[in-house]
Amino acid sequence: MYPESSRTLKVMGLCIKDAVSDDTVRMAAGPGGANRIAVHAMGPGAVMAGQAVPEAVEYTEILEAEDRPWVTVVWDDPVNLMHYVTYIFQKLFGYSKGKATELMLEVHNDGKAVVSSGARDKMEHDVQRLHAAGLWATMQRDD
Repeated sequence: MYPESSRTLKVMGLCIKDAVSDDTVRMAAGPGGANRIAVHAMGPGAVMAGQAVPEAVEYTEILEAEDRPWVTVVWDDPVNLMHYVTYIFQKLFGYSKGKATELMLEVHNDGKAVVSSGARDKMEHDVQRLHAAGLWATMQRDD
């Protein structure tokens, strides 16, 4: 229906005529509950003083959280040997021996490494497979 990166919100606003200055004050509740007020000049007699007229107002909200992929993070643990972690990375993710070794050393030296990224469902599946292999893994939104 809508692209993943944006969501359109429709709200009802009120236009209230200012009898003194012939300006119309528009108020609408915007995204996140923020009120927006704008003053627009209108010709005399366009709207009676104090008369409220519903007006459809459309806002487009960019949702950054939907643009960020999920990642699987493997954490260092005192149990698994380095060559076993390398082997698991090769078997589960299809990494070459060099890439798997690089990720294993990142886990060993930095305490964690991102081993896969993508949709949430896929990352949940990757975490389950890593847990089944005895590794410590979590998933989170990419930074």
